Amino acid sequence: MKGRKPTSKEEAHIKLVVGLGCIVCLLDGIHTPCEVHHTDGKTKPGAHFWILGLCYYHHRGGADCQEYTSRHPHKAAFEDRYDTEENLMDWTLRLLGLKEDD
Repeated sequence: MKGRKPTSKEEAHIKLVVGLGCIVCLLDGIHTPCEVHHTDGKTKPGAHFWILGLCYYHHRGGADCQEYTSRHPHKAAFEDRYDTEENLMDWTLRLLGLKEDD
């Protein structure tokens, strides 16, 4: 991973997010292994807390087709289809018990 090395607290958070699996698949009732998607780069302080778990297909599979839309390189289509990264992060934090429902 290019960027700043995660702190021990960030590393623990990354493990929690990875344990959830892909947030897009999970919200559709399916558990799939995931990769870490950084929503605001990898070098800023706290950058490793601003992450989503996305499976290969939803993260960097590269397609925008009937079966799925990949975040890279199709951010706008991804967000139109699944929700904004901010809302998906809210779901992630709620599922981890790190944020209460509004």
